[in-house]
Amino acid sequence: MEDIIISVAQRTLVAGTPLLLGTIGEVLCERSGILNLGVEGVMSMGAVTAFIVTLMTNNPWLGLMAAICVGMLISIIHAFASITLQSNQVVSGLALTMIGLGVSGLMGKAYVGIPLPVKMNSFAVPLLSDIPYIGPIFFTQSPFFYMAIILAFVVWFILMHTTIGIKIRATGENPKATETQGINVSLIKYYCVIIGGGFSGMAGANLSISYSKSWIEGMTAGRGWIVIALTIFALWNPTRAIIGAFLFGGIFVLQYLLQPYGISPNLLGLLPYAATLLVLMAIGMRHSQKLNAPAWLGEPYKRGER
Repeated sequence: MEDIIISVAQRTLVAGTPLLLGTIGEVLCERSGILNLGVEGVMSMGAVTAFIVTLMTNNPWLGLMAAICVGMLISIIHAFASITLQSNQVVSGLALTMIGLGVSGLMGKAYVGIPLPVKMNSFAVPLLSDIPYIGPIFFTQSPFFYMAIILAFVVWFILMHTTIGIKIRATGENPKATETQGINVSLIKYYCVIIGGGFSGMAGANLSISYSKSWIEGMTAGRGWIVIALTIFALWNPTRAIIGAFLFGGIFVLQYLLQPYGISPNLLGLLPYAATLLVLMAIGMRHSQKLNAPAWLGEPYKRGER
């Protein structure tokens, strides 16, 4: 029984790690006032890029770097449309998702069914992994897990305790007032969208070179949309996202635990998305002022307008 509990906890953290990485990026993006619904497409591009580069180089770290770069590059499309052209951010984000899913499917078509010779393996942290119960769960994970936790706290610290963090939050809350202080609002938004895309690319890389050793079209399986919900669940706070991401990671693992009991796989596949809807409904019942959403989230802003 003890081994089963430890195994389930380990798998929960593994399943929640890509969700956490994507949510950190989306929190950063939305804090600047830009709604990005293109996370699913960016994650898919990151996944296929990481897989192809790792397959060609036998180096998963190069695959990870390539995924981050591709995630940042493709996010420029959304940044340009939303900030420079001031188009509808919902439409732009959905277009980015469709572009990402389509291009990744085309790029990865020749690689379906090919296993990676190497992947980003888990490793045991010396001494800490020997702690009973806690050690095997938290300190025998892949590098992605440790990076996700560290980055969540780094982004939280930047947003809450640094000058650039104040500028980002001010841009999302009141870009007009921020601009009067001599701050380039558009540049801050660009940076946040692009860096957020890097996080989504990293989340995709986690799926193809750590979570599994293969590329399958559609392997993101709606995780990008769950990231959007987790951003609201976390109240735009990267540290709260840690709880939400691993909670939903547990729901993903629950699908496999319930399969031996004869429950329909199609019904089990709905669990993460049903939970997402329930979370959004529960949050929606709260008073809007308590949600802490950036005041200008999703609203276009033209430099110099009053």
